[in-house]
Amino acid sequence: MTYKEMNFLSAVVYINNDEKGIMPFLIQLIETLDGNFEKYEIICVNDASSDSSASIVREIAKSKGDGIVSLINMSYPQGLEPSMNAGVDLAIGDFVFEFDYISMDYEPDLIMKVYQQSVNGSDIVAASSKQNRISSKIFYALFNKNANLQYDLQTETFRILSRRAINRIFSMSNTIPYRKALYANCGLKMETVFYNPNHPMVGKKPKIQDQFETAFDALILFTNLAYKITILLAGAMMIATLAGGIYTVVIYFLGIPVAGYTTTMLVITAAFFGVFGILAMVIKYLSVIVRLIFNEQRYIVESVEKISKG
Repeated sequence: MTYKEMNFLSAVVYINNDEKGIMPFLIQLIETLDGNFEKYEIICVNDASSDSSASIVREIAKSKGDGIVSLINMSYPQGLEPSMNAGVDLAIGDFVFEFDYISMDYEPDLIMKVYQQSVNGSDIVAASSKQNRISSKIFYALFNKNANLQYDLQTETFRILSRRAINRIFSMSNTIPYRKALYANCGLKMETVFYNPNHPMVGKKPKIQDQFETAFDALILFTNLAYKITILLAGAMMIATLAGGIYTVVIYFLGIPVAGYTTTMLVITAAFFGVFGILAMVIKYLSVIVRLIFNEQRYIVESVEKISKG
């Protein structure tokens, strides 16, 4: 008889128009959890998909595995972070997997390796590919250099959280705009399991606009990069203004007839560029603060379906 883990396991899966990839991913996930856990649940968060993703989830849940499958239908597209927060809120497991993407470019046994690492004492364990995009490397290098976090961030394929980690996170903040940053700075032990991908990651990729928005919010909230840029722009404007003043005084006393149109326009253009740059950062700061303080509802759910086998 095969030994199965007695801990109750939850797996939260983000879905957004993933009809082409959700079936093989979900079948493989169910087979892995079914073969290793006595009791488990899978929570699929449907971020207002316009395709047949939700129907495929219902079909698989009724025919595969012995675990509980829940389908959270978001009221409208709200993005990865709010949707995953909704799934984690519903999860009741002793340990909770977070699958931000349904593409599985790793062997299924990696899921259990990450789980065992968590059982051995790490409250947060992530799986990270050794092959990442240059843009991701640049972002995390910039983020880690300017953030004062307990652990450096990096690209993660999926992760597992202990119940203690989840409770700690929700005690630290009512809103969770960027989970990875809070996980890395919650004070609990965090580890990463690296793997070599066995094939290119397939499936629908997140929208560049959404990724950019999340990255920009993370840099604003968790680093001092915007402050440094603002100070740099302000300093450059002061130097340009001082240089313009000195130049004006010099040509006045030397009596050099200069029309000065080009120089004047150059100084004005540089000054306005700096002012608008600073104002843009201030406005972004304010928009993030307003969203965090006044938006009490972190996400809006349309319905939750409990799907049973048979």
